[in-house]
Amino acid sequence: MSRCLSACVLLGMPQFAAAATLDSGDSAWLLTSTALVLFMTLPGLALFYGGLVRSKNVLSVLIQCFALCCVMSLLWLLGGYGLAFGDGGALNAFVGSGNVLLSGVTRDATSGTIPETVFVMFQMTFAIITPALIVGGFAERMKFSAVLLFSTLWLIVVYLPVCHWVWGGGWLADMGLLDFAGGTVVHVNAGVAAIVTALVIGNRRGFPQTAMPPHNLTMTVTGASMLWVGWFGFNAGSAVAANHDAGMAMLVTHVSAAAGSLAWMGIEWFKHGKPSVLGIVTGMVAGLGTITPASGYVGPAGALAIGITAGIVCYFATQLCKRTLLIDDSLDVFPVHGVGGILGTLLAGVFVSESLGGIGYADGATMGSQLLTQAVGVIATAVWCGVATWLLLKVTQAVVGLRVAPERETEGLDIGEHDERGYIL
Repeated sequence: MSRCLSACVLLGMPQFAAAATLDSGDSAWLLTSTALVLFMTLPGLALFYGGLVRSKNVLSVLIQCFALCCVMSLLWLLGGYGLAFGDGGALNAFVGSGNVLLSGVTRDATSGTIPETVFVMFQMTFAIITPALIVGGFAERMKFSAVLLFSTLWLIVVYLPVCHWVWGGGWLADMGLLDFAGGTVVHVNAGVAAIVTALVIGNRRGFPQTAMPPHNLTMTVTGASMLWVGWFGFNAGSAVAANHDAGMAMLVTHVSAAAGSLAWMGIEWFKHGKPSVLGIVTGMVAGLGTITPASGYVGPAGALAIGITAGIVCYFATQLCKRTLLIDDSLDVFPVHGVGGILGTLLAGVFVSESLGGIGYADGATMGSQLLTQAVGVIATAVWCGVATWLLLKVTQAVVGLRVAPERETEGLDIGEHDERGYIL
């Protein structure tokens, strides 16, 4: 078995590994990684998104991120873990089953070399942050009740099946898709869902004629910095062990983030004469999202190429989405996370090559065949997510409505939806 095939089996899916003795080092690293990934959502993503919206909507974003953390956690407990990682029997290619209320997860159960409870919690944090990322696509205009209902349905119908396809032993795993930490499961999923939601719900009132700059870039940079730190748990934690693969994943994650930041900043500096803090932190997120699927498979040189490419491609994707197509994906979820996830998933099939510093292809695979597998994974995820998201938005519209009333949107969601103010000066 080649190193690549070994990684596909053992990294990120320890339930398929042979029984092993509990390892305290691996367990400690996964406990730490779990805390880091949750730190990405609360407070990282909440502050990052909160600073990007207008001051009259800052609390609405914070409560959406916080509430989704709570809701997704309980859904994971009620059966989400089983649907994503359980054995689905005859339907296992598409969805898992079992573990309702984590009934099969005992105190002494192990998953590879770590307690299964730790694996459950680690994967729960991925299920938390993915719906929270979508918030950026409909920020400042969706009803809070609609956010909760849509996100609940979306986790069940979209996230859990795709997670099973890729990491739970489903059909994409059987094909040999390389997605170490969430290029398809997290970033393509969230990006496609965000742009579909933005199209269905419509642009914010006044967009694009009225300028809607971030109200607090200090908050945004603080949140972005937390995302950078937390992402080490996201990617290096997906090795599910404290080993060489985790070390390399951490290294390449950092390299790609730095390269993406500088590439985005450099383009802005060249085009507009001045570098912006918003640009450098957005480039960082692009670099992190793009390296995510490849982080366990590539080397530092590959990470440098991926990061630079991410900063450039995601910058122009953002301009195309907002300036040319006039789609109000408010916080650029699709051009940064969606495009980055697509790009990173495809480039994983290139830079995994041993000649380019990666761990090498599985037995019988070539760059061409691996790229085809990567493309199938991207297309399948995007199509399933796009169609299902549209249908779920229509269901949500019929049940509670999607958009706040025009006067409430003008007033701001902080007062209109929550009767509170973010700032009292």
